[in-house]
Amino acid sequence: MAAQPIPEGYPRVTPYLNIAGAADAIDFYCKILGASERMRMDGPGGSIGHAELDLGGSVIMLADESAEVGNKSPGTLGGTPVSLMVYVEDVDSTYRAALAAGATEIQAVDDKFYGDRSGMFRDPWGHEWTVATHVEDVPEEEMGRRMAEMQPG
Repeated sequence: MAAQPIPEGYPRVTPYLNIAGAADAIDFYCKILGASERMRMDGPGGSIGHAELDLGGSVIMLADESAEVGNKSPGTLGGTPVSLMVYVEDVDSTYRAALAAGATEIQAVDDKFYGDRSGMFRDPWGHEWTVATHVEDVPEEEMGRRMAEMQPG
């Protein structure tokens, strides 16, 4: 039997996070975002060489940063240009829990013109997350009108 080009149980797009402190980050993502650990492979010196989390049917792969293979964490790079977006059941409690667990506020939770209630935080390892709960179905035309109202001039 030939291997499937896209393995069963994996979406086409899967973020891969390089983290200085991957084991603690896994605990944070499981506790705060409701992820569950699919698998973990040890790396040298007690590090995590590769791990996979399930988050509502999505897969997040991650590993400890490693100079040997070129994996650099946001701390090593001085920040990240990437943000991850996660829908949760209760954005307010998720956001409060993230801050209480050491995340840093980037944008407080509030209602958005496109129908989500969302906020953004930086986790203790430098990755940026937007968490949201969808609260209103907004038709595209109405969304455009609301966006235009927000624009200056």
